Amino acid sequence: MEQKKPTVTNADIELVIFDCDGVLIDSEILCKRVLISMLHDLGVKIDGDYFDRHFLGKSYDSAKAQIAEDFNISLSVAFKDDYLTALLAVFAEELMPTSGLEAILQRLTVSKCIATSSHPERVTFSLKTAALDSIFNGHVTTSAEVSRGKPAPDIFLLAAEKMGISPEKCLVIEDSDAGIEGALSAGMSVVKYTGASHLEKGQPSMFVGVPVIAHWKELPELYPRLFNV
Repeated sequence: MEQKKPTVTNADIELVIFDCDGVLIDSEILCKRVLISMLHDLGVKIDGDYFDRHFLGKSYDSAKAQIAEDFNISLSVAFKDDYLTALLAVFAEELMPTSGLEAILQRLTVSKCIATSSHPERVTFSLKTAALDSIFNGHVTTSAEVSRGKPAPDIFLLAAEKMGISPEKCLVIEDSDAGIEGALSAGMSVVKYTGASHLEKGQPSMFVGVPVIAHWKELPELYPRLFNV
């Protein structure tokens, strides 16, 4: 996909904005499993490819709207509550940070924050479960704070504003096409991360000029100034 990519050097970056699901935590594979199973119980037959195309990187409300459009079924408030309960139970048993993340975060020398499509309760639980909550010191922006979720740029612009950094000085780490599109629309630099379980390692980006990393150790190779040796 053609989209203008900001011309930014290592020296320009002052803030790294991380997506949460599928970037900081290896959660998308768990979300996919739980949601597909629960939808099947309602007679909504979707597969992993459908999940990746329509849900990856987007909010629950976006997923709900897609289900209504494609299957003429309105998911109830009770379904949403049950999904969150089931998902957090799985997270409590299986959720892990992505491999090599902690070492990279310890070496990062510029500011960092999170911009996520997750529900606030879910992201709080996820970060605590993965022992990442203290690392980000509450610098989290969720889709509940913006009227338009990814692929709109709103969540990234708000995250940067809250940190006091201009968009052109931000680097976003994303796994989803929706997130990459939103970050580029915000005028930020982007790296696609494919190291979580739901993506093929090194899966190319559909966006021209967006680099791809399959392992966190590759990020300092792209942006060496942002990291201690």
